[in-house]
Amino acid sequence: MKRFAQLYAELDAATATTAKLDALKRYLADADTADAAWAVYWLCGGKTRRSVSTPRVRELAAQATNVADWLFEECYATVGDLAETLALLWPDAAHPPPDADVPLHVWGRERLPMLAALPPPEREALLVQWLHALDAPGRFLLIKLMGGGFRVGASRALVQRALAEHAGIAPTLVAERMMGYTDARHLPDATSLIAICAVPRPQAADSALSLADPVPATGGQPYPFFLAHPLAAGTNPADALGDMQQWLAEWKYDGIRAQLVRRGGQVWLWSRGEELMTERFPELAQAALAQLPDGCVLDGEVLVWPPGQSHPAPFAQLQQRIARKTLPRTLLARLPAAFVAYDLLEQQGQDLRAQPQQQRREALQALAAPWATPLQLSPLLAADDWPQLAQQRAQARAIQAEGLMLKHAQAPYGIGRSKAGSAGVAGAAPRAWVKWKLDPFTVDAVLIYAQAGHGRRANLFTDYTFAAWSRSPHDAAEAQAVCDAIAARTPAVPGALQLVAFAKAYSGLTDAEMAQVDRVVRATTLEKFGPVRSVRPTLVMELAFEGIGASPRHKSGLALRFPRLARLRPDKPLHEAVTVAELHALMGSTGQAHRSGATDLPSGLI
Repeated sequence: MKRFAQLYAELDAATATTAKLDALKRYLADADTADAAWAVYWLCGGKTRRSVSTPRVRELAAQATNVADWLFEECYATVGDLAETLALLWPDAAHPPPDADVPLHVWGRERLPMLAALPPPEREALLVQWLHALDAPGRFLLIKLMGGGFRVGASRALVQRALAEHAGIAPTLVAERMMGYTDARHLPDATSLIAICAVPRPQAADSALSLADPVPATGGQPYPFFLAHPLAAGTNPADALGDMQQWLAEWKYDGIRAQLVRRGGQVWLWSRGEELMTERFPELAQAALAQLPDGCVLDGEVLVWPPGQSHPAPFAQLQQRIARKTLPRTLLARLPAAFVAYDLLEQQGQDLRAQPQQQRREALQALAAPWATPLQLSPLLAADDWPQLAQQRAQARAIQAEGLMLKHAQAPYGIGRSKAGSAGVAGAAPRAWVKWKLDPFTVDAVLIYAQAGHGRRANLFTDYTFAAWSRSPHDAAEAQAVCDAIAARTPAVPGALQLVAFAKAYSGLTDAEMAQVDRVVRATTLEKFGPVRSVRPTLVMELAFEGIGASPRHKSGLALRFPRLARLRPDKPLHEAVTVAELHALMGSTGQAHRSGATDLPSGLI
């Protein structure tokens, strides 16, 4: 545990990629292989079953330290991370046991699962015992790992690069071998890490496969996903991508990117995040067993798509399938899933990824000819030039799509994102995949709460909660009266004008803009709730988001998809901020966010 804690500290302190890479390689060279297997697992996003919640650890820490609540809140506000605050405040043992440095693989394979299996009283007593035996870095890691909040500034790709350089093999080979490595059903061990780092057999000179190990994937292992580049905002695709006839165009549906694997008489459905989803979508597994030949891997999108409809259902309906642990027949009938395939990666056990996109597409069309629901083929869009294709793109929201996917006819199926090369496209190569998304929705919202950030942003208020007007204010004076009432802590009058919280966002502003907002937050704070402050409404910001849907869990009755901060709006008066009625109108909108007429807030939302 101590060596892993040292690695975490090095990664957290480093800002240069080379420094992080060197730290990872030093760890891999020094660590026991079984420990390194677990370190790689957690660094790449592997999760451990949550056993004790962080708030409960906070209560245990209060009992162990006798720190007053107000003092703890001040410490938390300064440190910016709850686990780190708890680890620092917890008293060190006067005489640590000689076996305090338990190997990392013992924590992963034995101790943390054992903790989760115990009854709450025994679990908490054992946790307290462990926390007393560890030093502050060890306590911090333990709290993070058992709470499911372990994150550090090292991407999966960087860990794979470190493994590749450590083993002397290609990073693409490591990426392929690690597919499914963080699946919680298959815990890591020394054997699995040795297999990832093994030097491959010599490849024949005339082999067509240059992307990875010539040995084909086996079992249910998927391939690394090929990722698209966004077309830079305001870019003319003709200038950036050249001749449109060299590109295949498809709808970019708003679903779950997935690979459907059919091998050895079995089926596996993998998400892009390497989560095995087969049991969540049984109708897709049954269809694949019935309609796909063995040795077949499809890349595509999982959607909710009721039979007979011309387009899929909104993403919010797919979320209902994702969130449910059990899938009753009524839910399966109400929210039927479909798999829309847009690439064929393997056929008859042969890896096709090195073949050109056009060739793979033709093979996919032939394979899909006899398919029936819920398997579908992603349709190609026909257009004579870029302006015609742009007209089709403008209709994307009407069919629950985010825009278009553009795939170069000669592009192989790569790993991750392709190298830079094409003007106007952020990091895209001439033979690549490009996503040409619609511009996001935007609305102007009022800041009402702010929370301190984490890590290097711990001393700034960078996480914000925004509100909309319950109806359009009659004028600036009426809106100001509401703000004055909030400052005076006057309870809102039911049915009267008020501000209703509807979104949270924390990304999108520059450092200078965050510092500017931080100064306003500190100057207008009304109340403190731990790291959160309520503020007098004075700031309007423009929020960007990809979609909006109904949500009974929020006071406004709404939830935004991927909200982020677009810009500060010092020019926008408070009374001109968005209303709840306007947000509701956007749920059925196929265009950009806009202001609608004054409408009273629907009953039940105040």
